[in-house]
Amino acid sequence: MKINIIRAILILLLIGTFGIIFGFSNQNGEQSAGISTKVTKMFLENSKKYQESNENDKEIIFKRTQKIIRKLAHFSIYTLVGFLLMLLFVTFNQLTNKKRAIISTIIGIIYASSDEIHQKFIAGRSAQITDVYIDTLGVILGILLVVFIIKVYEKAKNYYKQKDNEKVES
Repeated sequence: MKINIIRAILILLLIGTFGIIFGFSNQNGEQSAGISTKVTKMFLENSKKYQESNENDKEIIFKRTQKIIRKLAHFSIYTLVGFLLMLLFVTFNQLTNKKRAIISTIIGIIYASSDEIHQKFIAGRSAQITDVYIDTLGVILGILLVVFIIKVYEKAKNYYKQKDNEKVES
């Protein structure tokens, strides 16, 4: 019963995350650029180098920073997708970590691809294969984070189990 509640929560979190991604992708080019422009301005307003630059350099710095921020946004949200997918599949004991990782990666790639196709039909937006690559790397990082957490948890569990056994023996 408890595992079903955990699965339901993870599925709801995934649906919510997919909804957020869909919402961002459903924005037209002007809306999307507006958000990334605001974030980039917030980031650069504290940069002394940017503030002291001439207008031409400011424009170059702004465009490069904005592109990096947009790609980091892709990477970050898909890291969450990979993390949640892997956590969900961890609840299925019959699957190995390798199978969990493969299934999570495939689902992540399918969603990232469908997201880019969706953007192709939105005014002022385009589909970019590089975004699918970035999204996939994010998914993989999310999966690796779960694998790392599992390894740390198992080592800690074994350590304390060993300590308990030593207490019983003495």
